[in-house]
Amino acid sequence: MVSRREILLREAAGLFASRGFLGVSVQDIGSAAGITGPGIYRHFSSKEALLGAVLVSISERLLAGGREQHGAALDADQALRALVRFHVEFALTHPELITIQDREFQHVPAREQHRVRRLQREYVEIWVGCLREAVAGTAVEVARSAVHATFGLINSTPHSAGRRGVGPAHLAGLLERMALGALTAAVDGPAVAIEESPLAIPQR
Repeated sequence: MVSRREILLREAAGLFASRGFLGVSVQDIGSAAGITGPGIYRHFSSKEALLGAVLVSISERLLAGGREQHGAALDADQALRALVRFHVEFALTHPELITIQDREFQHVPAREQHRVRRLQREYVEIWVGCLREAVAGTAVEVARSAVHATFGLINSTPHSAGRRGVGPAHLAGLLERMALGALTAAVDGPAVAIEESPLAIPQR
């Protein structure tokens, strides 16, 4: 049975993605979840705390999925492919969550921001370790830059999905091939410095 908290997280995510954090009221979220606006405060101390919980939940799901894919793989090559497939499927299935990560992170309370970043660093390091095993000689800084750049590619899905003539299955295959190509093109050399942001999504 889905808990009231999970319903609130789901409905809030949809509203934040479609209308923006500032365009959504507590009453809007409560109405979508089937409770009075003030009833939200039995579960979350504020709208900002609710947004923080949404983003923490996203990061926890990605980390858990990354660990599962890595643990089930027979070798680094297979693990890298599984990680790419998992992340592409997540981005295609939950574009609204990617949109929230992209657009609303600055509204999250500092404590939740710190937690989100910690969870995401752990997720990134799973990819970095797999990439360095799969592509021998790749420096850790280069691998990390390649992983962040690949996330940027995959996470552009909310802006490209649904284009005329590109179905979900075709888009998934395209993204997987492009992501694997980008990752395996990483070679030992000077690292490219990038500013850390949630899953390396460009802030707009």
